[in-house]
Amino acid sequence: MMSGPKKWSPLNQRRWTNFKANKRGYWALWIFLLLFIVTLFAEFISNDKPLLIKFNSHYYFPIVTSYPETFFGGEFETEARYRDPFVKKLIEAKGWMIWPAIPFSYNTINYDLTEPAPSPPSKVDWLGTDDQGRDVLARMIYGFRISVLFGLTLTLLSSVIGIAAGAVQGYFGGLTDLLFQRFIEIWGGMPVLYLLIIMASLVQPNFWWLLILMLLFSWMSLVHVVRAEFLRARNLDYVRAAKALGAGNLVIMFKHMLPNAMVATLTFMPFILNHSITTLTALDFLGFGLPPGSPSLGELLNQGKNNLQAPWLGISAFCILAVMLTLLIFVGEAVRDAFDPRKFNGGKP
Repeated sequence: MMSGPKKWSPLNQRRWTNFKANKRGYWALWIFLLLFIVTLFAEFISNDKPLLIKFNSHYYFPIVTSYPETFFGGEFETEARYRDPFVKKLIEAKGWMIWPAIPFSYNTINYDLTEPAPSPPSKVDWLGTDDQGRDVLARMIYGFRISVLFGLTLTLLSSVIGIAAGAVQGYFGGLTDLLFQRFIEIWGGMPVLYLLIIMASLVQPNFWWLLILMLLFSWMSLVHVVRAEFLRARNLDYVRAAKALGAGNLVIMFKHMLPNAMVATLTFMPFILNHSITTLTALDFLGFGLPPGSPSLGELLNQGKNNLQAPWLGISAFCILAVMLTLLIFVGEAVRDAFDPRKFNGGKP
């Protein structure tokens, strides 16, 4: 396999070689990306709407556009419910439908169960249903996507704020560093869970509310790393030379010093992503996370705890979380090896 694009510098090519040398992390990255990309198209894999309908020589795409029942000869002006036997009969009398591989969305209730919910795995519900009759596999697919998107967004935003705060502390030092450190000590001692409980009693939590609340505290995870790098580098010769040439503080901080600090930052980011996903899962498990009915892995874990007679609930949630977090840990280890200056080509010291 190639060691990387030719336009890469020798240093970056060496890092890419070291990353690939960690076979566990290298393949974990591709497996994680494959799972994530697949779940990004969850609506085309798991949905209670057909992918394509041919009716009266016309083609319809229910996933993209909503069609009233009257389009297909029904009586109601509301959106057609394609799993309704009456609507199915109307469409199949003059055409056909192509369904996704899993004919359920994350909130679709299966009213045709042969056993009380939560029902065990079957040919229709491959991983069974939860205590409300919703397909477990469909909820896992959507839950995986929202967990990763939440984690990626929180990691990106908190890293930007944390890097900027750490850079300011380390570069200016002195009183600025002292005041920032005291603020971080006070802010980091705030009871995050209690604040989330209070906010949950005042407003209905949703994706963006949770993101903002978690961002208020998660930005501190990278401050100490970046601060230490800037404190170490601010008196080096290349920084003094840039100051002597009249370069501004922002130019020195973010053009000259930040690339050196990014090595430690990138090493920590996969683990921050892991922590963000775990935090969302824990909040959902406790009932202070996403709104009720949302596709949540934490809520699925909670259902497994409350329905011990249905082991497929807890086992399914545990397996998907274990796979997701393990893959991220392996990727983090490979990134750490890639940026380790003690390792040369092939990951060997």
